[in-house]
Amino acid sequence: MGAWLAWIPLLPLLSSLTLLLLGRRLDERGAALFGVGSVALAALLSLVAILLFVVSDGTAWGGQALSWFSALGLEVGFSLYFDGLTAVMVGVITGVGLLIHLYSVAYMSGDDGFARFFAYLNLFVAMMLILVLAGDFLLLYLGWEGVGLCSFLLIGFWYRVPENGYAARKAFVVTRVGDVALALGLLILVQQFGTLLIQDSVGQAQLLWADSDWPFWVALLLLGGAVGKSAQLPLQTWLPDAMAGPTPVSALIHAATMVTAGVYLIARTQGIFLLAPDVLQLVQLVGGLTLFLAACSALVQQDLKRILAYSTISQIGYMFFALGAGAFSAAVFHLMTHAFFKALLFLAAGQVILSLHHEQDIRRMGGLLRPMPFSALCFAIGCAALAALPFTSGFYSKDAILLQAYAHGGAGIAWWLALAGAGVTALYSLRLFVRLFLGECHTAPTPDNRWPMRWPLALLCLLALFGALIPQPLSDVFVSVPAGEQHVSWAVHLAVLLMPWLGLALGLWLLLRGEDLRRRFAGGILARVWRTGWGFDALYNALLVQPLSLLARLNRRDLLDLPVGFLAWLSRTCHQGLSRLQNGRLRQYVAGIVWGALLVLAVVL
Repeated sequence: MGAWLAWIPLLPLLSSLTLLLLGRRLDERGAALFGVGSVALAALLSLVAILLFVVSDGTAWGGQALSWFSALGLEVGFSLYFDGLTAVMVGVITGVGLLIHLYSVAYMSGDDGFARFFAYLNLFVAMMLILVLAGDFLLLYLGWEGVGLCSFLLIGFWYRVPENGYAARKAFVVTRVGDVALALGLLILVQQFGTLLIQDSVGQAQLLWADSDWPFWVALLLLGGAVGKSAQLPLQTWLPDAMAGPTPVSALIHAATMVTAGVYLIARTQGIFLLAPDVLQLVQLVGGLTLFLAACSALVQQDLKRILAYSTISQIGYMFFALGAGAFSAAVFHLMTHAFFKALLFLAAGQVILSLHHEQDIRRMGGLLRPMPFSALCFAIGCAALAALPFTSGFYSKDAILLQAYAHGGAGIAWWLALAGAGVTALYSLRLFVRLFLGECHTAPTPDNRWPMRWPLALLCLLALFGALIPQPLSDVFVSVPAGEQHVSWAVHLAVLLMPWLGLALGLWLLLRGEDLRRRFAGGILARVWRTGWGFDALYNALLVQPLSLLARLNRRDLLDLPVGFLAWLSRTCHQGLSRLQNGRLRQYVAGIVWGALLVLAVVL
């Protein structure tokens, strides 16, 4: 069965390799056929796998897909594993990924790198599927690093623009910090238990580490990997700059799938985190701080895609907050619904950007409701789900997080931050919609009636509204965490229900009556701090970048350069001397052969 599962990631992987090798010989239709067709087949196989899993009453299945080698009692190979958590992740990756691929055919039409774009996009889908289907740590880490590589390639897709290259390098370097921590944690698990299989390692940890310090350190290292890939404090700085890539890239990698890899990692290794309650509390605090700080930053941004980027950081923060509070199912539930409405918002933003001649500054937008009613409808549904308004998918998942977190731990600091973040989210969602579609029109849009871009948006609208009705087969995945003694009273229910409405009410008041207050706040120091992401980039530049640059300048001509420089000079000199022998003159070649033969004879005789 494991070999059959392997075809789900293999199809987009083979398509990616084909496009990389033959992309220049294919026209846009041929490249789109390979790019979209392979993901469609992977989505079909994923649906079959999910149905088989449901029919089998939620019995996890999988097996070894490939054996690599065996040494020192350690079997090294590639195994696959399919359970309820895998079903949710595979469904999101292939389902939302297919819609984004279809949208991308029209969005990227006419681009010189059309085939290259789909090669990178399919490679990402393949790596993400490998990550979530992995039954062993080696395959998981391969997919983990693979999505990091694809993120670098896609963020810097338009590499001729220097800012895009900088953003790609920044994402690659910052996430490497977390990846090193993850690698150390996985190596400890393999060293301690002598197996690469994830389920076996987690099971043995629960049996053998009950009174050990190892769970604390391993969970802390795994958390380091998770915060890097999922852009959480303190490694969140790469995601806003990652919006340099094409908008479909932002929708797929930096909203729907890749940034949820950290959430998946913690959920998959839940058994280890339950043995380290201190680290679990840290996960909750990191999530609470991240969601609130990122929501405040989204409130004052002027770039359309950066608003959505900070919104993504904030929503992933809700998932971390839920994981730390023991509400694992609620975290995965919000992961699914967030993929629906955030992909909708990014793709609708792409339609607006194209219609406004690639304008992304919301101060130059406005009045788009009448010329772009369909985009306005998509944004209204996406913003409503983001703000967790009733009868949207975001309402059910975010309320589940807040209520379950209160039931498990009461109203701690992180819970109050999460509750306040819900109000701020509604406030910046209203601001975003008003700035784009109401008021005076500052930039005349070009009507865009490309239907291949519209019907994926229509399907995402339905998912953003009714996606919460999709059942999640997670009952046998997570260890049940007993609720605390906190009773969820009607007052807590009411506060959770009313907080988004309070944010909307504040936004309407500021819009209608608070013009002076808005102007003073926009020019104040707090808004400037929020606009720069709370100054984390400046802090890291002062603490890390500038000292290392200074050290490199001071150490430019150290003693270690002398032997290296000598080797370079010697190699260059020998190369120049030998290259003179290859001058194309046949007489010199014959003479060289004769003199060489005479020299050999002289030595022998």
